[in-house]
Amino acid sequence: MLNVGHRGIHIKSLISQYVGLTVVFEPIMKLGVLYAGQIGYALVPMIARGVMLGPDQPVILHMLDIPPAAEALNGVKMELVDAAFPLLKGVIATTDVVEACTGVNIAVMVGGFPRKEGMERKDVMSKNVSIYKSQASALEQHAAPNCKVLVVANPANTNALILKEFAPSIPEKNISALTRLDHNRALGQISERLNVQVSDVKNVIIWGNHSSTQYPDVSHATIKTPAGEKSVRELVADDAWLKGEFISTVQQRGAAIIKARKLSSALSAASSACDHIRDWVLGTPEGTWVSMGVYSDGSYNVPAGVIYSFPVTCKNGEWTIVQGLEIDEYSRQKLDVTGAELVEEKNLAYSCLS
Repeated sequence: MLNVGHRGIHIKSLISQYVGLTVVFEPIMKLGVLYAGQIGYALVPMIARGVMLGPDQPVILHMLDIPPAAEALNGVKMELVDAAFPLLKGVIATTDVVEACTGVNIAVMVGGFPRKEGMERKDVMSKNVSIYKSQASALEQHAAPNCKVLVVANPANTNALILKEFAPSIPEKNISALTRLDHNRALGQISERLNVQVSDVKNVIIWGNHSSTQYPDVSHATIKTPAGEKSVRELVADDAWLKGEFISTVQQRGAAIIKARKLSSALSAASSACDHIRDWVLGTPEGTWVSMGVYSDGSYNVPAGVIYSFPVTCKNGEWTIVQGLEIDEYSRQKLDVTGAELVEEKNLAYSCLS
């Protein structure tokens, strides 16, 4: 069991362009960040400032990159030193994956192979299968036995599944995909629509894949009001918006940000990765759930054996799928569509292995 949140515990973190971001713990905790472009650059100061693991948790960053990027990585190290973060107790910049991964307890994988113009979907999947098979091997051989893994790079759900397949000693409950960014986007849209504080909105759900088939669901979401908790659906009072613009905005928010800033959403992705790890390790508030892409056991009659986003609560470093939620006919269809896409992705990924 991880013993986190106490003064004097060190966390070592590793960063790598090639694979992404990896976070790592152990009794002298190791936090690894595989550094990948803008997300890694946004994430590192958040970790050093205590956003991921709390304001009393000292950290040591291990940063990993490929040899051609060693000089730039050293520049990031210099910036971290110059920022004089009180919680940052050390920074190591390395191009040695063994040095970077040895003993890691949390791995956040930010890097992957992006789809380029003219590339077929299978070509992109093949590239990512190769990357995540390799990364699984490194974690399998060098990570701590109870290593927790968060995959951010797309296709995040299926990349996480491939990693699970090739790191069998890492428990399946310790491998997850980031859908917290979509969850937070949904919270933000409801907050804007109702002109309420985002901290007063809770229990939205992202079902399924981190893709355009994901289902942002407010059927069980509530708002904190002076008169007590009220249903989001009741307060919005516009099912057409909730089933139309709300869903499409959350699904396509990443593309909208790229169009607006000509760059992908790095700040919000890094912040959401911190949220994901913090709640997983330190626990979710009583009565509140969050969305995580986890290995499906077939709950809610969705496909088993894929990484599927569910509502979960976290306690003592473990997540549990929220059970017993009512699924109406509209939601049932949405859950099935995104589940079918994940099965298709799984089959495509496995075909790349043959």
